[in-house]
Amino acid sequence: MAESPITPRSKDFAAWYQDVVLQGDMAEPAEIVKGCMVIKPNGYAVWEGLQRELDSRFKETGHQNVYFPLLIPQSFLQKEAEHVEGFAPELAVVTIAGGKELEEPYVIRPTSETVIGHFFSRWIQSWRDLPVLMNQWANVVRWELRTRMFLRTTEFLWQEGHTAHATHGEAIAEALRMLDIYAEVAEQVMAMPVIKGRKTNSEKFAGALQSYSIEAMMQNGLALQSGTSHDLGQNFGKAFNVQFQNEEGRLDYVWQTSWGVSTRLIGGLIMTHSDDKGLVLPPKLAPVKAVIVPIFRKGEEGGAVLEAAHKIAKELGAKVDDRPGQTPGAKFFHWERRGVPVVLELGPRDLAAGNVVLKRRDTGVKEIVPREQAAEKLQAALARMQTDLFEKARKHLRDNCVLANSIDEVQAILGDVTAESGGGRFVMVHLKDDPACDARLKEFKATVRCIPLVDEYDGAGTCVVTGERVEQRVVVGKAY
Repeated sequence: MAESPITPRSKDFAAWYQDVVLQGDMAEPAEIVKGCMVIKPNGYAVWEGLQRELDSRFKETGHQNVYFPLLIPQSFLQKEAEHVEGFAPELAVVTIAGGKELEEPYVIRPTSETVIGHFFSRWIQSWRDLPVLMNQWANVVRWELRTRMFLRTTEFLWQEGHTAHATHGEAIAEALRMLDIYAEVAEQVMAMPVIKGRKTNSEKFAGALQSYSIEAMMQNGLALQSGTSHDLGQNFGKAFNVQFQNEEGRLDYVWQTSWGVSTRLIGGLIMTHSDDKGLVLPPKLAPVKAVIVPIFRKGEEGGAVLEAAHKIAKELGAKVDDRPGQTPGAKFFHWERRGVPVVLELGPRDLAAGNVVLKRRDTGVKEIVPREQAAEKLQAALARMQTDLFEKARKHLRDNCVLANSIDEVQAILGDVTAESGGGRFVMVHLKDDPACDARLKEFKATVRCIPLVDEYDGAGTCVVTGERVEQRVVVGKAY
């Protein structure tokens, strides 16, 4: 079946994104279930790569994987008032099971702080039981009205870390440590630069004392919150009576954290690197890193070329596209749309000369390399591509961070920006952490993305809304 053209980014970025997801064979809408998607093998393999990268880092820092129930008693969410208020509009509730109405409805897991708090209260008795460092790989459901594949769907996959500590200082250190891990994976594995920061009180997680996030900029200038980490304080400890005897022999409530990233990272990956030809995947996450396309016309040529192609593929750890009935052009097109980092060509002339032709997906530049150097050249090309993708994205981020010194300036920069039109920026502005300031931004659909943990600008200044002195500029933008 012929594949449709991909909508250019400059024409309609949102349509371009959907085209790339579909034609990159990453996912498709699950039309039988409102707001859900089917993650296809190419997309799920990227998720598995992210899982491996994150899971190894979690385990290196002492965390253990667990699994908690999908169904949570509705009363659990009502124990922490701010938490239930924050999630109430998104909840999916089970009221009938086994043909009978349930005495107490169950909520399908939107997040697991409450059910984990219940079990922490059974497991933690003494300071000797702390810290508890756990992580869960799971699915969650948050009922969404407007959905985009990977970015916002009713059901999505994620990991959620949950920890309990004896002191507030330990909990804060844990929340920041996990934020660092998220930033490391985003930048070193996904080649996606991020800004680490603290969320405002209006934007923080429901029930947390403090929330931190990594914010990435997509090619259209919109922000994508790509990971969050929360200092939960003792709020859930008190709600679920998670007490322990401290070293002084007194009872105290535990200090908790939670932190998570989801399949939304795949959407960020796509919107950071892909182009009008289709998907571009950084080599560290590409399920297939290199494909050899044999090129020949005559039958006898074909045998020799195919034999050599398979031999080279074995040496390189590459895949040979030897599908019959497909032209070389169709094969190149196929792998280009699916984001394979490197395609190698091998024809009779290359075979006679002892060469292969190497082409990088991101630049489209071809290089003729001696066959005996193919493995070395391939690894060098993959490493260079990984670095180049990050540097290109980092330059885009830096070039699109601008300063503003009045709320009118902020509105002039961001007022007409949409996901379809693009033209977004990160506006660095002095703004007080105050709900009234957040509300002023929402008048033109902007938000404070974060208060950077590292101030790279001009320090303290005057809030553009209240006129009060604030310590640093914040990041304002429009977001997914």
